[in-house]
Amino acid sequence: MPKIERTADIAWDGNLARGAGTISAETGAFSGLGYSLATRIGAPEGKTSPEELLAAAHGGCLTMSLVGELTGADTPPGHLDATCRIVMDEVEGRGHQIVASHVDLTVAADGLDDEALQAHLAKADEGCPFSALLRNAGAEVHVSAHLAG
Repeated sequence: MPKIERTADIAWDGNLARGAGTISAETGAFSGLGYSLATRIGAPEGKTSPEELLAAAHGGCLTMSLVGELTGADTPPGHLDATCRIVMDEVEGRGHQIVASHVDLTVAADGLDDEALQAHLAKADEGCPFSALLRNAGAEVHVSAHLAG
């Protein structure tokens, strides 16, 4: 696989407590996503956060990794749903840290049984760069997968 580089542009106005910022993708895939401290730690009010973006990145990466494993085993999914929850918490002596990521996937694939799904999930997790990044940073990574229906 070739080296991959992507860029996001971030703008911020004001102080931390009352300021706000926007996040945009250089590709144009998203633009002007609002975020602030108030919406990061309180009600999101339709705005995003770095944790939400990390959840999307980890969930998306693991999904692609699992689809690759399933396709390579001649059981490509007809449909896959994933949810990722990132947990940030206070760590004594280290401040706020990302401490966990929980990814849950539901897979619909003809000819796939649960035992094979779990084996492919383990390989997919092992091959997912975001799972590795989080584990190497000391965060717990929990992945689970279930067959649809």
